[in-house]
Amino acid sequence: MEPRFPLTAYVCSRCLLVQLPEFESAEAIFSDYAYFSSYSDSWVAHAKRYAEAMIERFGFDASSLVVEIASNDGYLLQHFQARGVPVLGIEPAANVAAAAEKKGIPSRVEFFGSDLARRLVAEGARADLLLGNNVFAHVPPLNDFVAGLEIALARRGVITLEFPHLVRLMAENQFDTIYHEHYSYYSFRVVERLFRDHGLRVFDVEELPTHGGSLRVYGCHDGDSTKVTSDRVAALAAREEAAGFGRLETYLGFEEQVRETKRKFWEFAIAAKRAGKQIVGYGAPAKGNTFLNYCGAGTDVLDYTVDRSPAKHGKYLPGTRIPIHEPAKILETRPDYVLILPWNIQEEIMAQTAAIRDWGGRFVVAIPETRILD
Repeated sequence: MEPRFPLTAYVCSRCLLVQLPEFESAEAIFSDYAYFSSYSDSWVAHAKRYAEAMIERFGFDASSLVVEIASNDGYLLQHFQARGVPVLGIEPAANVAAAAEKKGIPSRVEFFGSDLARRLVAEGARADLLLGNNVFAHVPPLNDFVAGLEIALARRGVITLEFPHLVRLMAENQFDTIYHEHYSYYSFRVVERLFRDHGLRVFDVEELPTHGGSLRVYGCHDGDSTKVTSDRVAALAAREEAAGFGRLETYLGFEEQVRETKRKFWEFAIAAKRAGKQIVGYGAPAKGNTFLNYCGAGTDVLDYTVDRSPAKHGKYLPGTRIPIHEPAKILETRPDYVLILPWNIQEEIMAQTAAIRDWGGRFVVAIPETRILD
């Protein structure tokens, strides 16, 4: 029997942090991981642009050290290394870290926190750039993680964290990004407070289109006078306040938005199946599992899904038990509709599978609401 876990997001009435209970430990989820970042061309390109921007802005060179937390298969650090900047990856999944090592990316197979940070400092490895892209949401012990950032950061160093922005998640009904790998969902106001509580200061913030709308925050030691606080910090904080993210009622109204997203998907699915149309999926991401299980849609709706990662071929989506094949399966069965589950990279997927238009196939996304794409 498959294990099943409750999936309920809670909001703290005092600090307004949105979190999931820890029904499954980070060790159980991340010690052996099926996601390899390098299989997403657009994400690798995003990482390359990031590396180039950081080198240009802060002048990192052969005398610097770039440390990435949750470095995956080296998809990002390879771009610093190619520019002659020393790097160190911290990745708890041994199978994924092994792929990084094959690229020549030195990797520590550990979870990051204050204990590891102290050991890195003892070894002389203080980070001039300490980064975490899409890891902040995956950390159950938040305070220990941020304390570790402060410890591991060089005196004039820079922290950057990228994570989905809760404001965009709620505004666009991106409830499928709520799943057990993500323990926390952040507004900017919450992150500012976390940094401040641990002797760090957010000195800049960027709003990014990745993952349906993310933030990149820049942090430094509170006493670092070389980092001038950008006007964007106060501007974003004010916009969040105006949007109601300082009031509990704003968070409690999200549930009905999610229910309406489910209703619209079923309107499409029922009409398509009654008309004898075949629907298949593209991708086997965690967000797709949340969406399909919440909607109660299994093989009665999707015959199968496909994914570029060989690690997922021959397996099934949990809960719904939809089989996962390689992308060539779509060319064999010529479905009427392809439901793009990782909707955040829909343009990349549509370009890779444009051949479905040859037989009149159509692409569909279900977030923020179900629509057939032109």
